[in-house]
Amino acid sequence: MSCFCFPSKRPHATKAIADKPEAPGAESSREIPAGAVAAAASTARAPANNYTAYVVTDEERRKELRENAAKIVADGKGILAADESTGTIGKRFDAIGVPNTEANRQAYRQLLFTAPSELDQYIGGVILFDETLRQKATDGRSFSQILRDRGILVGIKVDKGTCPIHGTEFETSTLGLDGLAERCAEYYSLGARFAKWRCVLRIGENEPSPVAIDENANVLARYASICQANRLVPIVEPEILMDGDHDLARGMYVAEKVLAAVYKKLSDHHVYLEGTLLKPNMVTAGVNCATKYTPQEVAEATVTVLRRTVPPAVPGVTFLSGGQSEEAATLHLDAMNRVDLKRPWALTFSYGRALQATVLKVWRGQPANVPAAQRALLTRAKANWEAARGVYQGSLAGAMAEAGVSLYVSNYTY
Repeated sequence: MSCFCFPSKRPHATKAIADKPEAPGAESSREIPAGAVAAAASTARAPANNYTAYVVTDEERRKELRENAAKIVADGKGILAADESTGTIGKRFDAIGVPNTEANRQAYRQLLFTAPSELDQYIGGVILFDETLRQKATDGRSFSQILRDRGILVGIKVDKGTCPIHGTEFETSTLGLDGLAERCAEYYSLGARFAKWRCVLRIGENEPSPVAIDENANVLARYASICQANRLVPIVEPEILMDGDHDLARGMYVAEKVLAAVYKKLSDHHVYLEGTLLKPNMVTAGVNCATKYTPQEVAEATVTVLRRTVPPAVPGVTFLSGGQSEEAATLHLDAMNRVDLKRPWALTFSYGRALQATVLKVWRGQPANVPAAQRALLTRAKANWEAARGVYQGSLAGAMAEAGVSLYVSNYTY
């Protein structure tokens, strides 16, 4: 049964009553109670004095958020996204013939986090999965402690995956707001200092719909507000998938609409922008588009969209690779840091597949391959660090020959 709500009569706004002209010579049929105008004015001011626990107003907390956000992206550093769920890492292991056991997951993450000291120069933060945040290395130290000892900030994936938005063409929202405040408080106590939440949108003939854009923007803003209340820097990730055959102009249009909506909602929810980071996709054509665009064209499109939508208060934009090959993700990042457009934010990387694909192929679950796999990680991390500074010199050779292999997966989920 459908329920329809009809508007009931409600008092007119006091200000409107006071200003309404009366007919000449007629007595007013409405009396304005004494003090009503003052009461209305007080109500109008209420939002400014009605901050909830989820609004960051104290300078100490703002300072912590601001400094941590800036530290992650300082001097060309970027983020290693190692937050794959158990199921997703299982798919990666299947591809190299490694069983998806907790011991193997622990061994692989230890390989990443104990790479030689050069890694500290290239990586400012690492995003972990819940299991990984609680795991320990063979020396008894938690992975969180190992990263903190290296001066690398610890992040945590806090969303619970996507769910359908009914009444749309397979569009989704993201779950995980229930209990988020409590989880954030626990993660902070375990050493986390930033968080990540992914929303997913698709480009189609009628997508993304206004409903999907608004829903996902609002969810991201609610997540960000809760994180900041619990001293975690929120990474805001509105990913627009590469799926489809749309051209670069269509990609630009959609990205601009999505990011504009996200920052409107962040403002509505009083999110402190200096204590946030953005993790968008680069603006590219669809994977099935007949036209192929150069890194320069992708860079100009992406930076143009960011300039139109992202406030300069945001300290950094940490791009996801979105299924691009390792080399393409690096070349596009480098081009963005060379493009002749003003960029008030750091433009850097938050890569998972584009940092780890070659590492996994070199490792293959064999302890003897750990040093070589760590060298592969350092090579890719250095390449992207150079790209974030606009000084990358181009394709890598030798062990990195597979860096040009596409990592695209249709309808990708973590």
